[in-house]
This record gives sequence, structure tokens and C-alpha cells, in this order.
Amino acid sequence: MEAVVVALRVALSLGVVFGLLWYIHRRLTRGGKLRAAATPITVLGKQGIGAKASVVVVDANGMRFVLGVTEGTVTVLHSAEAPAAAFAEVLATVPEPVEGPPAAVALAAKKAANTADGLVAPGRTAGALGGSILSPATWRQAAAAIGRGR
Repeated sequence: MEAVVVALRVALSLGVVFGLLWYIHRRLTRGGKLRAAATPITVLGKQGIGAKASVVVVDANGMRFVLGVTEGTVTVLHSAEAPAAAFAEVLATVPEPVEGPPAAVALAAKKAANTADGLVAPGRTAGALGGSILSPATWRQAAAAIGRGR
């Protein structure tokens, strides 16, 4: 009878100790997740350059790092401030939404994107016929080129 009471005491003591360890573990890991969320690390790109080597671009805490990663080491190849302002500048150049038929909306969006990206050369049109043989601007350009050639 005495052995049963001792066994129950040992089991209860072990249960309390394991419960306390589990509670402490949960508190520590939950706090670690909150700290990790406060300083996110974002992998922007990765390019393998060998069997066990790669170059990784990472954003961390407002900085952008280019890292050389091998099997045994990580080396910072370059670091600079992350270009957060560039995205805001691009957003500022986006024109107002166009209302109308879907084709007109798509054409206006294509025109705005080509002009903003610098894809349309000066003096050329970004319309539906821009750059095609059917465009009057193409014929004017061709006539001017032939006239200069004579």
C-alpha cells in the first residue's frame, strides 16, 4: 500500500514538473515569434552559381543585402539602404483610372505603362497601331529616313 502512495506522489510530481516545463516553453517560443515578426527578413531573389553556392538578395530592417551563400559560409557582398521611396514614386506617376469599354481601358493602361517605362520613343505613338506598318507615324518616319538618304 505504501508503494502505491509513493508511486502516485512521484507521478504527480513528474506531471507538475513536465507541465511547468511545457508552460515555460510555450511562453518563450510565443515571445520569439512576436520578436521575429517585428523585424521581418524578406528574400527577394536567389540565383544558384554553382553546385553548392548561390547569391541571395535579402531585405532586412530597412537594408538590402546581397549575400554569397556556400555550404559552410555566408558572406555579405554588398549592402545598401532598401529603395522604399522608388515604389512611392512609381505610384505617383500612375494616371487616374479610365472609365469606358474594356478595350479603351486596356489601351489607356498600355499607353500609360509604356510611357512611364520609357518604352515609347519620343515622337512615336503608343496607340494600338504604334510601331506597326499600318500606323501613319511609321510611314512619316520611313519617308523622312528615305528623304535624308538621298
